[in-house]
Amino acid sequence: MQSKTTNKPISRYLDGTIYISHKGVGTIRVKGQEDTVEVAHNFLHTACHGDTVRVMLLPKSKDGSQTGQVSEILRRSKKGFAGVLEKEHDMYFLIPSDLKMYSDIIIPENQLNGAKVGQKIFVTITDWTDHKKAPIGTVAKILGMPMEHNAEMEAIAMEKGFDALFPPDVEKEAGEIAKAGITEKDIKDRRDMREITTFTIDPEDAKDFDDALSFQKLPNGHVEIGIHIADVAHYVRVGTALDDEARRRGTSVYLVDRTIPMLPEELSNGLCSLNPNVDRLTFSSIFEMDMSGVVYNEWFGRTVIYSDKRFTYEGAQKVLDDKKGEFFEELSILNSIGKKLLKKRYEDGAISLEQEEVKFKLDENGIPLSVYTKERGDTHKLIEEFMLLANRRVAEHMSKINKGKGGVFVYRIHDTPNKEKMQDLVTFLKRLGYNMKLKDGIIPSEEINILVGKLEHNPLRDTVHTQIIRTMAKAIYSTKNIGHYGLGFKFYTHFTSPIRRYPDVIVHRLLDSFLRNELIPKERWFEYEHMSTEASNREKEAAEAERASIKYKQVEYMSTRIGETYEGLITGVTEWGLYVEDKQTKCEGMVRMRDLKDDYYTFDKKHMSIKGSKTHKKYTLGDKVKFKVISADRNKKTIDYSLV
Repeated sequence: MQSKTTNKPISRYLDGTIYISHKGVGTIRVKGQEDTVEVAHNFLHTACHGDTVRVMLLPKSKDGSQTGQVSEILRRSKKGFAGVLEKEHDMYFLIPSDLKMYSDIIIPENQLNGAKVGQKIFVTITDWTDHKKAPIGTVAKILGMPMEHNAEMEAIAMEKGFDALFPPDVEKEAGEIAKAGITEKDIKDRRDMREITTFTIDPEDAKDFDDALSFQKLPNGHVEIGIHIADVAHYVRVGTALDDEARRRGTSVYLVDRTIPMLPEELSNGLCSLNPNVDRLTFSSIFEMDMSGVVYNEWFGRTVIYSDKRFTYEGAQKVLDDKKGEFFEELSILNSIGKKLLKKRYEDGAISLEQEEVKFKLDENGIPLSVYTKERGDTHKLIEEFMLLANRRVAEHMSKINKGKGGVFVYRIHDTPNKEKMQDLVTFLKRLGYNMKLKDGIIPSEEINILVGKLEHNPLRDTVHTQIIRTMAKAIYSTKNIGHYGLGFKFYTHFTSPIRRYPDVIVHRLLDSFLRNELIPKERWFEYEHMSTEASNREKEAAEAERASIKYKQVEYMSTRIGETYEGLITGVTEWGLYVEDKQTKCEGMVRMRDLKDDYYTFDKKHMSIKGSKTHKKYTLGDKVKFKVISADRNKKTIDYSLV
């Protein structure tokens, strides 16, 4: 087998992520290549959807496609499976909710752990060495009854390895740290920022505050802006149960109704949270800047702060809009500098892609009453720009130190898009009437920004955004810096959210070591690359859990609105039907070709449309349509619509 992109022969063995179709056939994507390897059901050898596997290549099939068989499972994507407990002929088994899990799981009676037939449970597999036999499992947790709000949310989280409960030793350590509080010894060697105006700006429902901004005018006409980040690494020490658990979790998870935190509440909502009117220990990036956002001096180190106010985004926005209120002058100057930083980012090649965030209003039983999208105002962008500034300057600072002394660091990197995927995007946009030119196989970022600007009030905006994002590589953590394509930065890291992201804790530790002239021995560098890979995987799994919770609630919302009529947009066109998204709630469903009774429609791939053979009626990507909800299946997480 040769790579289509490099023409180099590929080894007989390949590592990659396996994707299982609804027919139980596997496909493995070769990293960095366009080639795929197909794995027949009987060659999966217990591999499940999303697992990282090693595959042995088999002779090519008659049509020239490459096939293979799984020889080793390198990493399981799921920690277990949720589903309903069933019984047949004195045998207990789990029917997994995950439709891509192609086998039921047998549960010996002595492994039921109190579970009853019909309950929703979470099962971990204890034995599956023979791929010809069904896996054996044990009940790890009884979740409740199927379709119960809490049972379904817990199932989504646990399948990705996230659990709200912390082990007792972790809770004990967190409790002892919280009880000790902040002592004079903790403060002694820190830069004291408590007399300088400081505040936080966060969502209204936020319970933990990672970051604060301080502001003061300097005699030379410049301003000093401090970006103060919770000093989690001061409390979460290497070798403790607390650190082991934080590393295992990797990140906090935000489902539609709950946060599953990386750290216990005593720290995440208490001692580490930058709450107002109390002293807090922080790790800070402090910049002397002019009104254009040019940095003249910078300082990094451990500090102690006292936040004067807790703003919500809406509250801070009101101060800006009304041009009066508490800290108006500070907010106004920060907003002005933030806008200049944003403008400079775009000039330097950053890509403008703001995605709407879907939120739910739930009743006391978790039933969705309404779905809405979150608005992003100037205050959101203000905070984002100063966090980006801190992340970038920390990465640049560490890179300079490393260049001189040699050392390891964890970067947040984002590769340039795959050229074949970019060509597919050009073809897709051309079908919509937008001609984009490639430069070295890539659409220049400024051209993407111009297109996104043109689509600001166009119904196709979200569809095009989604397609552009799918074209992009995924941002990951790595000790090898290649820059961040999407942000247009040569150096970038994650420094600003250690309460909810483990890589930020690592970055704090490394920065502190270098500030104290302590180098990490070269033989330990591989540990940081391994942690970077772990953190990237956990981030992906958290994002999948978050998306699954949103999709489940969208389906549940529409399941109570059967027969109701809405307005929406065609967001996808396929040979089996149209994907339609409701304008208000962003609930996407399918209008199946077989349900279009007024004519016989054929699919035109070139123009992303379907056309009636008698009426010549045409439905194209981006068309506005009226539709009726005809069914919603919470098990399959699908919604069916019909056109009105």
